[in-house]
Amino acid sequence: MTSGLVSIGLDLGTSGLKAVALSEEGLVLGRARMDYPTSRPEPGAAEQSPRAWSDAVDSVLAALGRQIEPARWTSIGLSAMLPTLVCLNSRREPVGPAVTWEDNRAALEARDLRARHGVDELYRSTGQYVDARYLLPMHARVAPAAGGTTIAGAKDYLFLLLTGELATDPSTAAGYGAFDLASGRWIRSILAGIVVPDVLPSNTAAALRPHLAERFGCRSGLPVVLGAADSVLGAYGLGVRRQGDVAYVAGSSTVILSFSEALRLDDRMRYIVTPMVGEGFGLEMDLLATGSAFAWLAGVLNLPGGADELIRLAAGADILSAPGFLPYVAPGEQGALWDDRLMGVISGLSLRSGASDVARGLVSGIVLESRRCLALVDSPRSDSTRGVVRVTGRSASSGTVRQDLADATGRVVEFVEGETDHSAVGAALLAGEATAGWTTEIEWPVVVTEPRISRGALWDELAIRHDELRLRTTPGESSGVGSLGGE
Repeated sequence: MTSGLVSIGLDLGTSGLKAVALSEEGLVLGRARMDYPTSRPEPGAAEQSPRAWSDAVDSVLAALGRQIEPARWTSIGLSAMLPTLVCLNSRREPVGPAVTWEDNRAALEARDLRARHGVDELYRSTGQYVDARYLLPMHARVAPAAGGTTIAGAKDYLFLLLTGELATDPSTAAGYGAFDLASGRWIRSILAGIVVPDVLPSNTAAALRPHLAERFGCRSGLPVVLGAADSVLGAYGLGVRRQGDVAYVAGSSTVILSFSEALRLDDRMRYIVTPMVGEGFGLEMDLLATGSAFAWLAGVLNLPGGADELIRLAAGADILSAPGFLPYVAPGEQGALWDDRLMGVISGLSLRSGASDVARGLVSGIVLESRRCLALVDSPRSDSTRGVVRVTGRSASSGTVRQDLADATGRVVEFVEGETDHSAVGAALLAGEATAGWTTEIEWPVVVTEPRISRGALWDELAIRHDELRLRTTPGESSGVGSLGGE
């Protein structure tokens, strides 16, 4: 074991809880993880057990305690997937399973909410295109079975579990579908009597429950910092804090978040707006199930090396002869299209097509949707220079994917080496700053990929093919907006 004080960061993710112990110098000195299952009891369902989350907290904090003496812990910071619904009874205990962001069963409830309050007005107030994955539509669908009227996000419940206090932060509140960005307050007319947590700053701290402090061996009154959404703290941990810089986090889904100093809405609602830590806003788009799509296709093709082997296969295929692949396998999309009718489609197969061609098609499809998103949130700095795209995540470790992304967007791509748990790091960093006065700026080692300008025309051609395929295969008139150039 090493000496010196550390801050703990917890990130409650889609597949598991990740924890890091971070020093004031920005070094990760300890790490733990515990996975938990997602239940899919019917089509479109994605549910998890809050009890499994509680067990995971016990497991990872105990594991960190074996690596770093708990007496050295200065604070615990929180991050979690968004949006994920927890219904609470009058005793603030969870009722039924948590409904995660992958669940799309509340489409009708979301349409009803948009119709009642006006989709344009909702977006102007909340910065959100409220669809089935927001907490209010989720609650409208499950309320008769769940009972109770208090709702919370996953991180809000984690804060409650550790401190006994129920609160949310602005970035998590945005995922409810009734948070006014300009005023920083709930829109009570939309909530219609549903009880929600108070909205407090991300750096708000409360004391760890005494019995938990005793269980983990840390000091009494250890502060737990409220934290923020995983996308926000992922960007924070990556160091994306300047106008126009972009965090590109390629996990189970791909989160694309551009930092904007000012509140900036899109007149066609093609991105959502998320409050960042402290000041500024994230212009955010989430490509659903991209990492899951790689794993799924690797399974279909029976590749023993999984997603990593799939991406290596793609590198050896001809990009122009690969089939068109619409990567909306979730189904639906929350990138720049916001159309829950979008489905995964493969077009252009022949007897000459092999596994590498199909893999190449999927990689290209995800890069093209990333291009669409990055074009829409492109925001030059005051000196007219373009920000960098700082990428992390499993698929981003591939040089092929990074070069494709640079070529398709014309942007410099920086890959952060040696660390993937940036949301947990961001949570720990924020906690250290909030409770111990840290002023840490982590200088991550990066691999820089420059765009090859000569390849721009190729990606323009692929973009046209991609959109034509989408328009041909989406049933009815597409509600998606925007071209791959962002116009």
